[in-house]
Amino acid sequence: MEVHKYFGNGFQEVIYQRALAIEMRSRGLVFSREHEMDIYYKGTHIGTRRVDFFVEDKIMVELKAVITLEDVHLAQALNYLEAYNMEIGLLINFGSKSLTFRRLMKKKRKINPSEKLV
Repeated sequence: MEVHKYFGNGFQEVIYQRALAIEMRSRGLVFSREHEMDIYYKGTHIGTRRVDFFVEDKIMVELKAVITLEDVHLAQALNYLEAYNMEIGLLINFGSKSLTFRRLMKKKRKINPSEKLV
């Protein structure tokens, strides 16, 4: 909120990302920025993706600077949760007049009654 209050909307995502890193550091939060993850399809490496932040090794944070968050942004962030094996995340949009965000939770896998729990 502090970063959006300072800048408002209208900047590129990387500006908000850099400012948010400064803000988190000043508050003593442990984080990694632009953490790269290998992506595999059926065991074959097909590329990499980069999430904006991991905070305190618990929360994945994906930033956007768009007028309106769309379903594709939410899908991307949820896919990152799966790929990085994280339980919770935040999708934060700095592009609208008011800061908007979505709290994300990894989908719980449904267990087939005939499936054994190990």
